[in-house]
Amino acid sequence: LVVNQSSVLNNVHLVDTLINLGISINYIFTPEHGFSGNFNAGEHVENSLYNGIPTISLYGENKEIQDFYLQDIDIILFDLQDVGVRFYTYISTLHYVMEACAKNNTHLILLDRPNPHVSYVDGPVLENNFVSFVGMHKVPVVYGMTIGEYSLMINGEKWLKDDLICSIEVVKIVNYNRSCIIQYENPPSPNLRSLPAILLYPSLCFFEGTTISVGRGTDYPFEMYGAPFFNANYQFKPESNFGANNPKYHKETCYGFNLQNYFTHNKLRVTQINLGFLIHAYNLTPDYLKSDFFNPFFNNLAGNDKLKSQIINNVSESDIRKSWAVDLQEFMLIRSKYLLYN
Repeated sequence: LVVNQSSVLNNVHLVDTLINLGISINYIFTPEHGFSGNFNAGEHVENSLYNGIPTISLYGENKEIQDFYLQDIDIILFDLQDVGVRFYTYISTLHYVMEACAKNNTHLILLDRPNPHVSYVDGPVLENNFVSFVGMHKVPVVYGMTIGEYSLMINGEKWLKDDLICSIEVVKIVNYNRSCIIQYENPPSPNLRSLPAILLYPSLCFFEGTTISVGRGTDYPFEMYGAPFFNANYQFKPESNFGANNPKYHKETCYGFNLQNYFTHNKLRVTQINLGFLIHAYNLTPDYLKSDFFNPFFNNLAGNDKLKSQIINNVSESDIRKSWAVDLQEFMLIRSKYLLYN
């Protein structure tokens, strides 16, 4: 199995469901944040046991399933709650799982799950020079596909190493369409604890490549942003907590903006990335700190080095969007071949 804390249906974990059905489980593989979803972003996850079953991390040094694990394995069952954003690493784990299955002639069954960002496509398309674990494929930041649809695109576009093709079966979501508003039984990761945070994530995660905090170390991560040097009324103080052992600006008072009521008027609907947050934060930063605003991780998140330059050079949001337009149109044509839902 490739699962984590989100692999639940009707409050029963998939592992327990299969054990109750008498199905033999050889290994449990887990993505970033671990089996229980309680490890920080980027934190090393130790291998362990669950009900006597070896639980193997696919994050860190060994992102790929090693060949010896797949000897005499008939099927891998993949069930992860994705959030539909390029830099959310579960689709990178999916890539490596598909590659391992293809190399070892193991069949992959993917249990599809809803995507909160399935109804729109937005953001810059990844450029080849910026491929990393937070962006492996030439897709925009928001690609508008369920993880099942995405798996078909990985196969169809031959993105696996050496043009490998994975034997895969996608189990479709019942009674699902692209206009569904979804709720989660369990958060997909420690710092995406609410649907508003998940919907703001494509816009606010750019701040992870800057000097700005997104509220890690508070009770509402990804529902605010700020820094000690902002001139703003809202205050928050990041402290060590579940999902954030050493948050940015630990125990420092930050001044910024509370976005918990952001969805009051648009009823939990998002139609594009909000670049206004990033532009606003850069412009609010004192001139003597602007040279340190971006860190090297920012270009990996953006998938290019253009967005950083556009923000620094005060390019308008509409002109930034125009710079994505042709690439997005080309991607939409590719995407259309793999959609399973209306």
